[in-house]
Amino acid sequence: MKLLKTINPQNALSDEVEKYKIREAVRAVVIDEKNDIALLQVTNEKYYKLPGGGIEKGENKVTALKRECLEEIGCNISVLDEIGIIVEYRKMFEIKQISYCYIAKVNGKKGKSQFTQKEIGEGFKQLWLPYEKALSLISNNIAINLEGSSYIVPRDSIFLKRARQYLLK
Repeated sequence: MKLLKTINPQNALSDEVEKYKIREAVRAVVIDEKNDIALLQVTNEKYYKLPGGGIEKGENKVTALKRECLEEIGCNISVLDEIGIIVEYRKMFEIKQISYCYIAKVNGKKGKSQFTQKEIGEGFKQLWLPYEKALSLISNNIAINLEGSSYIVPRDSIFLKRARQYLLK
């Protein structure tokens, strides 16, 4: 999978990064039968994001992605293609996060999200929107915390912009 960008807004130095814990995660641009895109609105932090999350021990990337999509957007998915990788150096958490993004489609009927207590507390909501509306919301929102504004919004905006080429096939 191709590296699309490295995000390092806190200017973590190479000797710092060497000590960071590595977290691998998966993300997806998921389309439904109407070609709408799944987004998660994090209402309390004022940003939108793509479904996805951390890869658990013993999982491969596709298994983790399918689990995350079932939990966050209530859908079984089929992976269509790879979009790319974004590496984030999150100095405030001392984490090097590697996000692998895919394009996927809903496989079967949409269900309900099964958010964690933390996600419920952050005001997570599931949305399905046309591509241009999803891109506008994710690219133009102003998150109120550093994690959202400096990492999640830029990362997921890049992934969603990159997905356009797959949606136009």
